Amino acid sequence: MNENEIKTWLLEVVHPAKGSQNIVELGMVDSISVNDSKIIVTLAFPKRRDPLTEYLVGATRATIIRNAPKGTEVEVKAIVKEEAPKKKSGLDLGLEEVNNVRHIIGIASGKGGVGKSTVAVNLAVALARLGYKVGLADADVYGPSVPLMTGTENEVPAAEESEEGKEIILPIEKYGVKWMSIGYFAEPGQALIWRGPMACNALKQMILQVRWGVLDFLLIDMPPGTGDIHISLVNDIPMEGALIVTTPQDVALSDVEKGVNMFRNEHINRKIFGLVENMAWFTPEELPDNKYFIFGKDGGKKMAEKYGIPLLGQIPIVQSIREGGDSGEPAALSTRPDGLAFIDLARTLAETAG
Repeated sequence: MNENEIKTWLLEVVHPAKGSQNIVELGMVDSISVNDSKIIVTLAFPKRRDPLTEYLVGATRATIIRNAPKGTEVEVKAIVKEEAPKKKSGLDLGLEEVNNVRHIIGIASGKGGVGKSTVAVNLAVALARLGYKVGLADADVYGPSVPLMTGTENEVPAAEESEEGKEIILPIEKYGVKWMSIGYFAEPGQALIWRGPMACNALKQMILQVRWGVLDFLLIDMPPGTGDIHISLVNDIPMEGALIVTTPQDVALSDVEKGVNMFRNEHINRKIFGLVENMAWFTPEELPDNKYFIFGKDGGKKMAEKYGIPLLGQIPIVQSIREGGDSGEPAALSTRPDGLAFIDLARTLAETAG
């Protein structure tokens, strides 16, 4: 394992904003150090605020881990070439790009598998159908699904430089919604092997370095659970509050309790707009008036009553919701009962937010 071999591995790391050019061709690999079972790679960036810094650092680290012998320790550093290389704490990101957003609302869940991203995408589309200006930031960094669910997986966001010399990402626009996701910058099937701080910084860039413009709602599809990413986002993003998604069964509702307690913690203290009970019942497409409560009945309603928060909506299991997510055409675009359920949810959220 030597410097040339590692440089060959790095030919796989393509800069999404530079066509098909990789970081080696672009001269971004400043140095490679191999010492026993540790590899240190330093990437040089020509601009202080390259919006893809954290992505490229993560992609470089993932590529080396994939190719290096098992147990190899990998460290990837980023420097600005025009300045003396020094490690900075945090990112120099301001709130200018979200100053014209009226409501920033997190879409959260205590656990995975409850359809949080499905609700987030369809809620965004439903709000747009009601005439609101909407954006959605896909902060589910380990499982970004927005590109697939919106049929935009082949899109790559453009970037422009502001008057202050800051590089700003331009969101993808479709269905009347502005979309941003780390998935737009990852190769298909690529696993993002990021430690907590790296993931937090990447997500902040995906929100604070995006040209959102004037919006009524910016929804943030948060990762499932209650961890350091959530705390970092809430502390660094002016998030007004959260909408919590659950399913009716007890195992999901027990995790809702953790989510509620996190947002109500005295150090976080964010408003909970309400609870959404997803998969509330099953309705066969050929029997639209029938309801089968296969995961239990009114679990979300009971949990909302217990914690004194509104139950904003109940979304049924309908085959067309799954099909719409897979085909990139959200169910909220339709006038079927499932689409109308998301319209009702959007209307209720808008009334609650004021």
